[in-house]
Amino acid sequence: MHTEILAVRHADLSLGRGEAMVATSLGRQDGTHPIRSRVAPLLEGALRRRGLAVRSGPVQAVPPSDPLDPVLLAGAYTPHGATEQIAAVALAPDDGAARDAAQSALCEVEGALRSRTVLLASPRSFCAGVDRAIEIVERVLSQEGAPVYVRKQIVHNVHVVRDLERRGAVFVDELDEVPPAATVVFSAHGVSPDVRTAADRRGLRVIDATCPLVTKVHAEARRFAGRGDTVVFIGHAGHEETEGTLGEAPGQMVLVESAADVAALRVPDPARVSYLTQTTLAVDETTEVIEALKERFPALRAPHSEDICYATTNRQEALRAVTADSDLVFVVGSVNSSNSQRLVELSARQGTPAQLIDDASEIDPRRLHGVVTVGLTAGASAPPRLVEQVIDSLAGLGAISVEEREVTQENVQFALPRTVRAK
Repeated sequence: MHTEILAVRHADLSLGRGEAMVATSLGRQDGTHPIRSRVAPLLEGALRRRGLAVRSGPVQAVPPSDPLDPVLLAGAYTPHGATEQIAAVALAPDDGAARDAAQSALCEVEGALRSRTVLLASPRSFCAGVDRAIEIVERVLSQEGAPVYVRKQIVHNVHVVRDLERRGAVFVDELDEVPPAATVVFSAHGVSPDVRTAADRRGLRVIDATCPLVTKVHAEARRFAGRGDTVVFIGHAGHEETEGTLGEAPGQMVLVESAADVAALRVPDPARVSYLTQTTLAVDETTEVIEALKERFPALRAPHSEDICYATTNRQEALRAVTADSDLVFVVGSVNSSNSQRLVELSARQGTPAQLIDDASEIDPRRLHGVVTVGLTAGASAPPRLVEQVIDSLAGLGAISVEEREVTQENVQFALPRTVRAK
């Protein structure tokens, strides 16, 4: 890899100290076809971690002329027989600190150059409940126009939320942020009866995007509580699905997160105890908690079918099929996505280090130094295009071989609410 310093031109390129423009493509001085930078997201992330304000776009290199022109640090390379690649960043000409940071970031990218195998877990990315929730918001925006209010994030993914915000969705934490008589969409994670009552009180038109599998757990909570049980809910405190489910029978439901919580549990009647689980938990860890409950309460009653949803289970099984053969696993998903976090934890329990990333820009090139085989999956709320972006960025570091390991096929579909379908 060789690095050169050039002057550059860009239609809107005005850079101050501490700012950088990462080239998504670099137009050459000789006017030949520009080079696309597949590693631009990796370079963006490396620069942001060094404190620079970063944007990206096409950049044109020109012969040095005006000393006020932004300068370009360009590392050009042809890794392991692949087509020509480029990693380039434009900076203010007098910003020595930014230049040092850019040189360091380019060295990180250079250290990650090599050919690799990518083991792609399948199924991955969107599940039926997530598809349904997003489509509900999109249809309401199309039918009613902006703004459309959504209580909490419709699904736990920053890219999905930003995309819908650009189209006119307004995400709120509480219903008092929604104007009276406006339309509000409830997120895929479900809400408590108190929230529904509050919506009625404000005269809001409610469209419910709760995943049908979460709705099933709510119905089980009401059924168990209705026959007088103490309902033990296995889940994560503070998660929206947990809060919504506990709200179905607040006087009769208790939350446990671990086997240790079970040991400390006290109930009015040990012979009348049942359990439910959050839909996005790790299967193996949940089994441990259920076994602890069975030991303490021999008469424990279970739901008719597993509460952990098919998509969560499938993504965990698919990941198991790649971890043993991977040096490092990337899980595409947001930090507040429970099912994505469980995938990271599962990989670690299987002995393979894993990193949760929102997109390719969060890949630290240093983690790829010496890595030959990368496992790749995505949580159920992460768009498939983000997985494709990661593969493209890895291909910018060298020739890659992509092997998909499919453990099952998903053909589940959930109907849209009638109020949305009717229009």
